[in-house]
Amino acid sequence: MKKKLLLLLLTTMGVLLFGAGSYTIYLWNTATATFANIQEDLNREKSEKRLQKISLNDGDPFSVLLMGVDNPEVHQNHGRADTLVLLTVNPEKKSIQMVSIPRDTRTKIQGKFMKEKINHSHAIGGTEGTIGTVEKFLDVPIDYFIKVNMNSFQDIVDAVGGVDVNNKLDFTFYDIHYPKGKLHLNGEEALGYARMRHLDPQGDFGRQKRQREVIEAVLEEGASISSLAKFGDLFKVVENNVKTNLTFDDMWTIQSNYTEALNNIEQHSVKGEGKKIRGTFYHVPNKDELQHLSNELKAHLEMKE
Repeated sequence: MKKKLLLLLLTTMGVLLFGAGSYTIYLWNTATATFANIQEDLNREKSEKRLQKISLNDGDPFSVLLMGVDNPEVHQNHGRADTLVLLTVNPEKKSIQMVSIPRDTRTKIQGKFMKEKINHSHAIGGTEGTIGTVEKFLDVPIDYFIKVNMNSFQDIVDAVGGVDVNNKLDFTFYDIHYPKGKLHLNGEEALGYARMRHLDPQGDFGRQKRQREVIEAVLEEGASISSLAKFGDLFKVVENNVKTNLTFDDMWTIQSNYTEALNNIEQHSVKGEGKKIRGTFYHVPNKDELQHLSNELKAHLEMKE
């Protein structure tokens, strides 16, 4: 079955958090109206894993969970979170830690007694169910989230004018050929580039690398947007396909205080092994590696032991 895989959740951060040039009355008013329409509040003031509430104005490190959710109308539920990327942002270290969580990762889902694939967390418990599941899985707080409808992938890439990637594997996917080397991809091409898994010797991990590459490429293109027309197109895509608990003021504060962190993105993966359990394939994390990753994230968030 075809699955659209959205990997540019960072577009919202790239253009609306770190974006430049939003100083005209038109853009200000449009951005304000857009964020008013994409708000989704959580039933909590802060994460249970936070001893005290963070302050973006004071430049505290924070985390964001990026979710790419498939079409809920097809599955008659909240939709599955087939793309999960956790970011921790530290302005003092001027760095971002990016963790891609495989969709087949076996873990305990919030609200369920048995372990399931982590992408089921959204279908079972919606936004809060996914956030609670990922917090427990990585043992770190999630301060903010950005959730994107996966059907918007092509529109977002096209809205920023396409993306540049450095392809390391010659392959053809759904009649589109991707030769080795530097490529400029439109929305449809970027979708195939990011979705392909079975032709990659590294399987899902190879796909995750291309996902992260596209995320960074969209981030770079989005931050350089200067055309009012492109901003208008992007705002329309965001309004129709994005939900977040970040306010416009939060976005503006991040744009002002955290931009330099964008220059240093360190990528991580959840190490483990593929295993069939009762006839179902799972990615089973290595417990020691998972603990090491959790400790790194906590240190980056400057969490006290």
